[in-house]
Amino acid sequence: MKTKVELVGLEDIRAAREGLAGLLRPTPVEEADTLTRMCGRAVLLKPEHRQRTGSFKIRGAFTHVAALPADGARVVAASAGNHAQGVALAASLAGRQASIFMPRGAPLPKIEATRAYGADVELVGDTVDDCMLAARAAAEVHGHLVPPFDDPLVIAGQGTVGLEIADEASAFECVVVPVGGGGLVSGIAAALHAVRPDVRIIGVEAQGAAAMQASVAAGEPVRLPHIDTIADGIAVKTPSALTVAHVQAFVDEIVTVTDEEIGRALILLLERAKAVVEPAGVVGLAALLAGKVPGAGPAVVVLSGGNVDPLMLRNLIERGLSAAGRFLRLRLIVDDHPGALANITALIAELGLNVLDVEHHRVGVAVGIDQVELLLTLETRDPAHRLVAVDRLRSSGYSVDLIA
Repeated sequence: MKTKVELVGLEDIRAAREGLAGLLRPTPVEEADTLTRMCGRAVLLKPEHRQRTGSFKIRGAFTHVAALPADGARVVAASAGNHAQGVALAASLAGRQASIFMPRGAPLPKIEATRAYGADVELVGDTVDDCMLAARAAAEVHGHLVPPFDDPLVIAGQGTVGLEIADEASAFECVVVPVGGGGLVSGIAAALHAVRPDVRIIGVEAQGAAAMQASVAAGEPVRLPHIDTIADGIAVKTPSALTVAHVQAFVDEIVTVTDEEIGRALILLLERAKAVVEPAGVVGLAALLAGKVPGAGPAVVVLSGGNVDPLMLRNLIERGLSAAGRFLRLRLIVDDHPGALANITALIAELGLNVLDVEHHRVGVAVGIDQVELLLTLETRDPAHRLVAVDRLRSSGYSVDLIA
C-alpha cells in the first residue's frame, strides 16, 4: 500500500515568500520579442539564471535552513553545482557552517563558487549518488541534511517562483518549467494551482533523463538504469514520491527534448537574448521552439539557472551551432594539381561560406594516385544554406560527403 504524502499548500509557499523577503534578487518576467516572433505566440521569460547563486536553488535551500533548530549544527548537502551553491549561501546567511559533498569531476568554477560562499567542500566519488551517501552519513554525525528536492520546505521555497510569475505576468496561458528531481515544478505548480487554476503547467525533461515522465506513467518513482544528456543540472535518475505526487496533482503534462533541441535553444538565448543559461535551464524554451508545448497563448518559460563552466560552454556553443545547422563538415576528393584548392576556396567564397578549418591529405586515405582528400569545416547561415552549398559543390563536379 502506497504511503499518502501531504502536498505543499499555498500558505506554505506564502510563508516561504515572507521568509525570503529582502534576500532574493528580483527576476521580473519579461517578454522576449524575438522569441515571440519565432514561436508565433507571446514568450515571456522568468530569468532565474540572474538569481543569487545563479539559479533558483537559494529559494528552497534558505527556506529549509531557516527552519532548522537553533542548535548551531552544520548543514550538509550533496550536489554537483546549483544546490551546492544555494545551500552554501543559505548556511552563511543563517550563521551556520556547511559541508557540501561534490563529485570529483565537478567543474572547478562550481567547486570554487561553493567554497566562496563559505562552505567546506569534500570531493567524493564520481556521481551525485556517491555524494549523497557520504552526505547522509555526515549528517547523522554532524548536522542536518538539506535535500535537493525531496522536502516540503524546499518545494515551498521553489514555489515562490510561481507566486512571482502570477504577480509579474498579467496574461499567460501556460508556464513551462525544467524538471530534474521535480522540486521546482512541484512548487510552481502548487502555487499556480492555488492562485491561477486556469493556467497549464508543462514540465520539461531531457530525453536522456526522463525519470519523472516514467514515474508518472508508472504511478510511483522509477529509477532509470542510466542517464545521458548535456543537461547535467536535471540529470536525475529518480524523483521522489513527494515530487511525483505533486506532479500528478498539479502538472498538466511532462514533455521531453533532445540534446540537439537543447543546444539550439542555448545558442538562441546567447545570440538573441544575450543570456548565458545552462543546458538544464533552457529545456523549457527548447520545448517551445520544437512545438512540444500545446496551445497558442502566451507562455512563461522559466530559465532556471546559468551556472555553466566556461570550458563546457565552449563545447556547448559548438554543439548548439551544429544542431542549428550553422556548421558544415565535408569530405571532398579533388584532383592533385596546382590551383585545385584555390578553385574550391573561390567557390566557397562565392557561396558565402566561412572557412573554419581545412585539412589536406595525400597519404593514408583511399584516393587515386593523382587525387587528394580535403576535410573542410565551414560556417553557414542556416540549414537551407548548407543544402545549397552541398548541391552547388556537387554540381560543380566535386565528390562530396557530409561528415556528422
